[in-house]
Amino acid sequence: MLIDTYGRVATDLRVSLTDRCNLRCAYCMPEEGLQWLSKPDLLTDDEIVRLIDVAVTSLGIEEVRFTGGEPLLRPGLVGIVERVAALAPRPRMSLTTNGIGLRRTAEALKTAGLDRVNVSLDTLRPDVFKTLTRRDRHHDVVAGLAAAAEAGLLPVKNNAVLIPGLNDDEAPDLLAWAMEHAYELRFIEQMPLDAQHGWKREGMVTASDILASLRTRFELTAEGSQERGSAPAERWIVDGGPHRVGVIASVTRPFCAACDRTRLTADGQIRTCLFATEETDLRAALRGGAPDEEIARIWRLAMWGKKAGSGLDDPSFLQPERPMSAIGG
Repeated sequence: MLIDTYGRVATDLRVSLTDRCNLRCAYCMPEEGLQWLSKPDLLTDDEIVRLIDVAVTSLGIEEVRFTGGEPLLRPGLVGIVERVAALAPRPRMSLTTNGIGLRRTAEALKTAGLDRVNVSLDTLRPDVFKTLTRRDRHHDVVAGLAAAAEAGLLPVKNNAVLIPGLNDDEAPDLLAWAMEHAYELRFIEQMPLDAQHGWKREGMVTASDILASLRTRFELTAEGSQERGSAPAERWIVDGGPHRVGVIASVTRPFCAACDRTRLTADGQIRTCLFATEETDLRAALRGGAPDEEIARIWRLAMWGKKAGSGLDDPSFLQPERPMSAIGG
């Protein structure tokens, strides 16, 4: 069991498979100049599967989310999913992706054992997408979402970040489009994880702003805290159902008290929080010949020291040095 001093138990493991990405989203990384991890620093496929095995069989992990960078850039992804699906007990598996490579991989991932996907799409306008991501790939993401649904990677969740002056007027249109295609839309407040440290609390699009915009077109009914559990998204029933929309308000409505996540970076570090400034090295123990029991002990000790909250509600918040692409969203 991965328990901390506040009584929270981690059952959800986020695994970053790579720090590389084929987009350059303005809220995540600079257009150029970001230094990637070298191949020897990255965990191998075997090392990733072994650490997930330890987490599932010895530490109580029930759900595994593969993240990046962009996890579809990991050459061995399908094999990793297949091997994790063979673990006993079998964890639920999901993937967070920008969707660009999903059209050609969705079916293989489903066959390998992946349960569902989260796809990032912040705008319905190709020109705005190009401005936000610095790449002209809007059509590929739309096609990726459709391929995920066709392959049965359900529910297909669409994550969207609203940026002032770019797409902050699109919330109702995004929700109408998601409902039309039976995707579950989740808005995410912009978080201070950009490599260029350009995030500012002032002027950001907040959860309250998003809900006010949605209510100009839709009737929203709060789903309630019992339904939410430890999920990061607060959800609202849209126009009486069955569709729902979620908002992840990490900045203005922190949900740290119910957090059940632990994170493994692409280079084998344990992070107790997405916004943590400290890491615990599992790669060194792994490559030094440590048995599974010792790896589990190190992991438990790291989680025992998890802080009460992210610190985002503190105006003097210290931004993590590593960008989101290296940590895993």
